[in-house]
Amino acid sequence: MDKELQQIANEVEGLSEKLTALKKEIGKVIIGQEDTVSQLLITFLAGGHALLEGVPGLAKTLMIRTLSNAIDLKFKRIQFTPDLMPSDIIGTEILEEDHTTGKKFFKFNKGPIFSNIILADEINRTPPKTQAALLEAMQEFEVTYGDKTYPLDKPFFILATQNPIEQSGTFVLPEAQQDRFLLYIKIGYPTDKEETQILKATTGTKKAQLNKVLSGEDIVRLQQLVREVSISDGLIQYVSDVIRATRPDTTSVDYVKQWVDWGAGPRAGQAMILTAKANTLLEGRLAVTLEDLQRVALPVLRHRVLVNFRADAEGITSDTVTKEILKAIQLKDR
Repeated sequence: MDKELQQIANEVEGLSEKLTALKKEIGKVIIGQEDTVSQLLITFLAGGHALLEGVPGLAKTLMIRTLSNAIDLKFKRIQFTPDLMPSDIIGTEILEEDHTTGKKFFKFNKGPIFSNIILADEINRTPPKTQAALLEAMQEFEVTYGDKTYPLDKPFFILATQNPIEQSGTFVLPEAQQDRFLLYIKIGYPTDKEETQILKATTGTKKAQLNKVLSGEDIVRLQQLVREVSISDGLIQYVSDVIRATRPDTTSVDYVKQWVDWGAGPRAGQAMILTAKANTLLEGRLAVTLEDLQRVALPVLRHRVLVNFRADAEGITSDTVTKEILKAIQLKDR
């Protein structure tokens, strides 16, 4: 067993060096935003999807494109607009003719969803009918058209962006679809120093050259290793306590009873454990700590805890609620 653990540790060390190189490549283009980049990598390692939210100009699209350029995988960008149809995403059947027999037949022409990394740009600008075209791909990693089901290539990731300040001509993602995103990542403004560096780097003639430092096989193996990262029964119980504390019916936290309409479901606990394991592996360790769980709690629960109308009016967000829960559960368990 010790020999097997040593082999895994050596493999993790080798792959960790590639992850460090990947961060370095991204840093050639993206200045700052270390937390956002780490959360995107956690999404990749955990085998899920991410929703990125930020005001215009914070390099959401550029960040995802840069990440894809440093990984040897197929990348497609889908610009979501009000007139986008489901067939524009998953594909459609076209009528073709067999030149040998002269017979006509329908052939399925695959859409851009059949790639490894999908940038769903401004996902909230398209109607629910088109948004729903992503649901099966996100959950089952396959697409059904007519009576046939087509598997998607793995690894497969959807990285979606949305703008929080524009409401005209947008369609809020239904809660069921938001729940399929592993992480809900909010991007903030750069610091004073970072903004100066951004202005200097983007207004000259120099253009960064990116190298592909990670392969699809590397990512698949990393996803397997994430599952092998150990977590104690006590920490699993802690996750269960945190998730149950988000629900007004089962919580012992008065703050939740006062401000929350709906709490998180079991998928939130799964996401919290998997992303904590991914964060552990990203840092080159093989055992989850309490700090790993608390670090991923906000992006995991941000879109799964729904505050009530009074909370909205008072400016209380799901992040505020999650922080209060983490304080209460931490004190109780310690």
